[in-house]
Amino acid sequence: MATTDIGFIGLGNMGGRMSKCIVRGGGVVVGFDANPGVIAESGASPTGSIREVLERCDVILLSLPDSRVVEKVVLGPDGILVHARDGQIVVDLSTAAPESTRRIHALLGEKGASYLDAGISGGAAAADVGKLTLMVGGEPEVLEKVRPVFDHFATNIFYVGESGAGHVAKLLNNFLNAVSLSATAEVMVAGKKAGLDLAVLLDVLNKSSGVNFATLNRFPKIITGDYLKGGLSNTLMMKDVVLYTELVSQLGVSSLNASGPLAAFGLAKALGYADEISNTVVDAIGDISGGVRLHETKE
Repeated sequence: MATTDIGFIGLGNMGGRMSKCIVRGGGVVVGFDANPGVIAESGASPTGSIREVLERCDVILLSLPDSRVVEKVVLGPDGILVHARDGQIVVDLSTAAPESTRRIHALLGEKGASYLDAGISGGAAAADVGKLTLMVGGEPEVLEKVRPVFDHFATNIFYVGESGAGHVAKLLNNFLNAVSLSATAEVMVAGKKAGLDLAVLLDVLNKSSGVNFATLNRFPKIITGDYLKGGLSNTLMMKDVVLYTELVSQLGVSSLNASGPLAAFGLAKALGYADEISNTVVDAIGDISGGVRLHETKE
């Protein structure tokens, strides 16, 4: 590739953390964000436009809230598609609708540019230390070209199939994450109301068949008052579950388990936790269960 600078569009919660990993590894990041204030914190060199990023970089990473924003950045009047050139590689690290991803892949391909969809998992904690998991869709030979870039912030990189497959895998994973988080939150509120020692309850669950990511990694912190802020918000979790239901509907798969997380994260949004980390879904459930909190703050 002609340039070694890495373009990065979207340097917020997750994008900023991945950018820092690249910079710590010796890479140079050229950044753009709708909120210019976050660029310096990410370690990136600021730019004033998407066009400038495309002019300076052969590899461009995207970390954006949803497909609506991705399409605006890629397909907008001064977006990536307008300025893309032959040989460039654009990687979408967002959680996006696979149908939209495949459309963008085809349009960029007409200009000789490549488009990978690379769903990420691991949350803020893994992003901080460069240990994310990536599930990548697109051409395998393009993945190999950008693998050294991914190595800065990911330790598990899976090629899952053609364009859109990475975002499919991400939606499937995030749905299971949403189910386990919302269900465990309900169980922990019930345990609290039943008078159980929550640390002991978690020990039981983690040695029993109820064990899951939330019991292992989230609630041991939450019961001490640490909500692990910096991860996916309730709004974004709800968005991912809705995208999952749309995907399985297109596939002709009956979704018998979506009602739980839809209700739980919808409740969290309605009660004022929309922009809080999704772990606060336990407080939303606690609110309608008699004002329960797993951790009581001492005055």
